[in-house]
Amino acid sequence: MPPSPEPPRLTEFPIRVTDVIRFGDLDRQGHVNNAVFATYFESGRVGLIYDTENGLQVPGATSVVARLEINFLRELHWPGTVEIGTAVAEIGRSSYQLAHAIFSEGACAATGRTTMVLIDRETRRSRPLPPVADRTAAEPAPTQLKDSAAIP
Repeated sequence: MPPSPEPPRLTEFPIRVTDVIRFGDLDRQGHVNNAVFATYFESGRVGLIYDTENGLQVPGATSVVARLEINFLRELHWPGTVEIGTAVAEIGRSSYQLAHAIFSEGACAATGRTTMVLIDRETRRSRPLPPVADRTAAEPAPTQLKDSAAIP
């Protein structure tokens, strides 16, 4: 098995948000439950998806999660905060992939990718992304997160 690539740095992500680790995020092992990492990724992608200038939403449509991959690198503990980095990894016709990483105290705790599909609110079928998607993708994901197989 080849060695894992170096984890990304927060500064490599164009979108960065902070979230609080809540006591309710913990499980019986005393660390943040694995399912909560998906919620942190959600916090990161909302800012990108709904950005007023370069967002990926259009009137009459919404984005849904089609796939979520998470690679756990270290535990998270309460109390504390996390910083979530998000970037566009790939743009398709009606779908896009986001690369994410969660950081605590400067260290990368998890990396992941989310595949989102833009759907029509009425028909619930996929629809093309807006032209602004190409501009949003202009700030690419960190190199080590472009290929899901390369995520540590």
